[in-house]
Amino acid sequence: MDEVQSLDALAKLLNDLTERPYDINLHIQHFQLAKSLEGMESQIASACEMLVDFLAAGEQVWSILIAAKEKVVDLETKEGVEELLTLYSRAEADYLSIPILERHLRFLIDRHAYYSGEILKPAALGDLFSTAWTRTAIAEVVKKGIGHLTQSHLLWDLQRDWELQQLESIEPIEKNHLQDIIQVFFMTRLAQPHSSKTPYLNYRHIFVAHILTDSEETLQYYSTFTTNNRSSAQYEPLLVTASKARSHALKSLERRETFENALVRTKYSLDDYARYIVYERRARNPDLLVMVTVFERAIAEAEKRRFNGEVGAEEALRMFWIGLADALRINAAGEENELAVFQRAIRSVPGCGEIWARYMRAVERHGSGEQVAEIFNQAFGMGLVQSDAEQIIPVVLAHAGYLRRRMKGETDVDPLRSAVIEEILPTLIGILESGIDMVRKGAFLFVPTPFFWRVILNIASKTGDSKLRLEKYLAAIYQQAELDDNVISVWEAAAKCNKSSYLVWLLLTETLIKYQQVDKAAKVFLDIHTKKLDWPEAIWEAWINFEQLYGSIDELDQCLDKVEQAQYQVNLRRAKEAEKAGYQAYQAAIEAEPTTKEETTVHVETDVSMDVDADFGPRGGTKRQAEDEPVAAHKKAKMGRDRENSTVFVGNLPAGITEEELTGLFKDCGSIREVKITQMPETLVATVEFFDRDSVLAALTKDKKKLRDQEVAVHLAWKSTLYVTNFPESADDSVIRDLFGQYGTLFDVRWPSKKYKSTRRFCYVQFTSPTSAQNALELHGRELEPNHPMNVFLSNPERKKERTDQDANDREIYVAGLSKFTTQADLDKLFKTYGVIKEIRMTTDDKGHSKGFAFIEYEQEKDALASLDANNYELKKRRIAVTLADSRVRSRTRNAATDSGLGRIEDTRNRSVRIRNLPENTQDGLLQQVFEKITTVKRIEVFIDQNEAVVELENAAEAGKLLLRTDPIIYNGKTLQLSEERRDGAAARPNAPPSKTGGLFVPRAAASRPRAGLGHARKPAPASKVVVPSAPADQAASSSNQGRQGKGQDDFRKMLGGQ
Repeated sequence: MDEVQSLDALAKLLNDLTERPYDINLHIQHFQLAKSLEGMESQIASACEMLVDFLAAGEQVWSILIAAKEKVVDLETKEGVEELLTLYSRAEADYLSIPILERHLRFLIDRHAYYSGEILKPAALGDLFSTAWTRTAIAEVVKKGIGHLTQSHLLWDLQRDWELQQLESIEPIEKNHLQDIIQVFFMTRLAQPHSSKTPYLNYRHIFVAHILTDSEETLQYYSTFTTNNRSSAQYEPLLVTASKARSHALKSLERRETFENALVRTKYSLDDYARYIVYERRARNPDLLVMVTVFERAIAEAEKRRFNGEVGAEEALRMFWIGLADALRINAAGEENELAVFQRAIRSVPGCGEIWARYMRAVERHGSGEQVAEIFNQAFGMGLVQSDAEQIIPVVLAHAGYLRRRMKGETDVDPLRSAVIEEILPTLIGILESGIDMVRKGAFLFVPTPFFWRVILNIASKTGDSKLRLEKYLAAIYQQAELDDNVISVWEAAAKCNKSSYLVWLLLTETLIKYQQVDKAAKVFLDIHTKKLDWPEAIWEAWINFEQLYGSIDELDQCLDKVEQAQYQVNLRRAKEAEKAGYQAYQAAIEAEPTTKEETTVHVETDVSMDVDADFGPRGGTKRQAEDEPVAAHKKAKMGRDRENSTVFVGNLPAGITEEELTGLFKDCGSIREVKITQMPETLVATVEFFDRDSVLAALTKDKKKLRDQEVAVHLAWKSTLYVTNFPESADDSVIRDLFGQYGTLFDVRWPSKKYKSTRRFCYVQFTSPTSAQNALELHGRELEPNHPMNVFLSNPERKKERTDQDANDREIYVAGLSKFTTQADLDKLFKTYGVIKEIRMTTDDKGHSKGFAFIEYEQEKDALASLDANNYELKKRRIAVTLADSRVRSRTRNAATDSGLGRIEDTRNRSVRIRNLPENTQDGLLQQVFEKITTVKRIEVFIDQNEAVVELENAAEAGKLLLRTDPIIYNGKTLQLSEERRDGAAARPNAPPSKTGGLFVPRAAASRPRAGLGHARKPAPASKVVVPSAPADQAASSSNQGRQGKGQDDFRKMLGGQ
């Protein structure tokens, strides 16, 4: 934008500001444009002055005005000083600003020091800058920011140093009085929670150290003051009292430590301020000073973000002002404080109807009801409230409520005072009708100003308020006044503007029936039963009930026939809409689908000896599949049941509902595969799974339909499900349930199996409503442990491939047959020729020699595939074997001797325990959490058809301890039975009964084991053979096996965290 264009834009802005002086966005544009122009310093000052004349401004504006004033004002005159002090007061009244307060303090202290020296104070200044006047002025400034926990020290320290300086220079005759003042000054500070430093990012103990340092510093100053100014006999009791006061303040500050940390970590985000405020408001004994200051801090931050153009800052600013006003009222802060906040709030957010409504109710509550009309006119006179119907309604209702209560009060005093009532009633009706016109279609509102009647035109909404709040109020007023025809007229007019709203038609027909206009009601039902309404079923049901009460047999039959025909037409239309929506969604999915990579086939040399690990369970057992099992690189995943895309969640079900009733509700939507009804503690819910995902769109139209006269809620199952990862390893099912349960009723928490990957750390949290899931998204980024920001996302099935970690196997290779002299440097030198290596993991013995195998993870899948060419390569005079690191494949040494002298399979069996009597549908992950609290678990495998599992422990000693455990292990209400794992899968003997020997060790029963060691040959290795694992079926909670993106455990967690 060149200079000419900038000047034209400036001229247009000034013209717009003349018409809309209370529009904050225009003032911000004016300020920013003036700053962008060179040599326009005067225009910047003009923009600031214009802004503060109409609206509240932040420190970025007031700092400019104060600096400019200090340059031109004559501080040798009383008028000049008062002019500057007035500017400071105005700035401090708008928003809390520690820099402005600190600047004000330094000005007072400097001027006092200036006139306390050799410079003679002009007589015209009078008491200004005298010691007494300065003390009072300093105290008033410090009081405005003393509740700021982490920055109030910037103000208080200045006051402390000034007071101590005065104590040193005061005359002895006045010293005792000042000592008493400073005594109270210190004790008051010690009782206040405060910190001298802002907490460092997420360092809890550092934050506490800062608290202690600051508290001790204040206490040390007080100790020095007491030593120098009090007798030795007074010293100890005074310090004991001070320590108690400090202890209480310290605990108060420590309770708020988490919130202060969160503010710093998120750079003072408005969401964290909101959580901080909720904590303060819900406290058993709220600290009004701290709570109000937290509100003030949040308001100042929201204003700063609004000024910088951040989306949502205006809405947050309004909510903070509303919350502050409510908090003052609830905590009985007093009329003066409450009204002062409203006067500040309407300068900050003049377009907020809720603030104006609360302001009117406040003046009425405090006995100044005559100001309500004045405030009402002021609200609309600014020209902002009427820009939004949601802002008009509360203002109109507040004024109408005042008039109604006044009218009722007059009636209670004297029922015969009809003259006053006749005066109030037309005004009340006029206010409501005018409000309805503004909300509905736009209306001319005449608002008096000092010079003329201002005409405001607003086009708010063609359909008006969907909740019909003003219409309901007006109808109630007409009814109380016994103006029956006017009541009907209200709903007839509303029906003309809200033709598709079932609610307005119901209210109209109910009103007609109430006033005995049955024929007219019947005609309305007949006219609207085929209209396209937002809920036609409600109208049909009302019509049938009406005809049953008031109609003849023929009229009832005619009604039922017409309803049946209308229902058929509506279902047909909905089916077409669902089909169209499904086609559009299909097209969108096709367009969004990435180009499929060419299938790659990996050829493995036949001389590489690998085998699949032996099964623990009997041959007949059906193993629970891992929830995210990897597949071989050359195999395509099979298509299975698409549960997440084909399932709807049904909530708010009436008690005793049956599967047949639910099937009947959804039968016209598509073929149903399965219906599951679950009784929650306080509600009944169900899941309905279809064979075809396209049926879901039609099923969603059943939302708000009635079963047994009760509306049910229908939504996509995944919309109430969250994908949660990167939480601490110590977080188990109870921790997750407690954390997420505060946002709503939990339906289920699903954990992944760790059978193939012990490092997996994620879960799926499903609520009974999407709203709860949306609210719980605020946990995203929260650190339950330092440097571990938790990731919380909606579990959208279409995004599964973005977050899955299963394809880490496709980027990782397994290298076997290494010489014991091989080093990581040797492997890096060889394998980096194929691509960028992310990590090399090689196990070594006590002497640092290789144990013969290693895992190498690449950044890209293609590089891992290319590295397979190194198979059979000679390294350190040994031929190495290179394969993809499928975690289910073990090396040829899987049955070689272990440290126990047994083969690997026998060693594994020896440290495994069979678990029986499991509850149905036991989750591997949850069961593992139970046993991890007792012993060290390597993995757990569940056999769902037998309700059994095998737990593999760290060593045989741990297995023995577990079998000898006398305390029962209870899981989901069932006592688990433990026994040894034998070769045939049968139990050797159950776990030990309660000890009768006083806790003495009872040895395990001897079991037949293959001999090993000196004089016995080890079992020969099997013939060279490559066994390729088949792709397992997907499970409900598994990550997708398709669409590999190269995401490993570390990578996908960082990706989800936005790192």
